Amino acid sequence: MSEQEWDERYASSERMWSGRPNPALVAEVADLAPGTVLDVGCGEGADAVWLAQRGWTVTGLDISGVALDRARAWAAEQGVEATWAKSGLLEADLAPGSFDLVAVLYPPLPRTEDATFERALADLVAPGGHLLVVHHAPPREGEVHHGPGHGHHGDDSGESHRPDFAAMVAPASVLPVLGDGWAVETDAVRERSVEGGAGAHHLEDLVLRARRVG
Repeated sequence: MSEQEWDERYASSERMWSGRPNPALVAEVADLAPGTVLDVGCGEGADAVWLAQRGWTVTGLDISGVALDRARAWAAEQGVEATWAKSGLLEADLAPGSFDLVAVLYPPLPRTEDATFERALADLVAPGGHLLVVHHAPPREGEVHHGPGHGHHGDDSGESHRPDFAAMVAPASVLPVLGDGWAVETDAVRERSVEGGAGAHHLEDLVLRARRVG
C-alpha cells in the first residue's frame, strides 16, 4: 500500500488498532535492559509509547502521516517522548548498528530475491542488540479469515480472504540472512488474543527474536 492509501485507511476510522501494546512485544522485551529502539511501522504508537514508558529511547517509523499524528498525540497524553520519522524503511536516514532493539510487528514489507528488507533490518541492530520480528501465522488447513484485517492482508469488505503470507517479510525470511553473528533466542508460534482493532481475528503469531553477537 502507498502512503496515500495508508493515510486514507487510517483516516477512515477514529482508531484502527486496539491502543494496547502487542502481547508478543511485551513478552519478548519486558526483561531486556532499555536502550535505543526502532519501531518499524509504528502506526498509532501503542508499542512505541509502551517502550518509552519503560525507559527506551524510541524512534517510531511509519509512512503514514495520519498514523504518526495519532502516535504523537498518544505519546503526549501519556507524558513520554519519542522521535517520529515519516519514511519507508529503505528511505529512512538511519545509521547501521544504531539500535539496541529493532522491532518489526506485522510488517507490510515485500520479500525480494536478495532479501533487501530483511538485510536492512538486521543491519540496523547494534552489537549485543536484538531483532524482533512478529507476523501472523498462515491460516491452518481449511481455515479462512473473516472480517477486517491489516491493510496488507486484505480489504475491509468483510469477505473471506487468504493473505499471501509467502510474499511478505516474516520470521522465515529473516532467519536465513542472520548467519553466524546472531543467536536465535525465540523462534516460536504463539497463540494471540487481542480485543478490538484490525487484525484481532488472527489467532496465532510467528515470533522471532535474535541477538547480534558479532
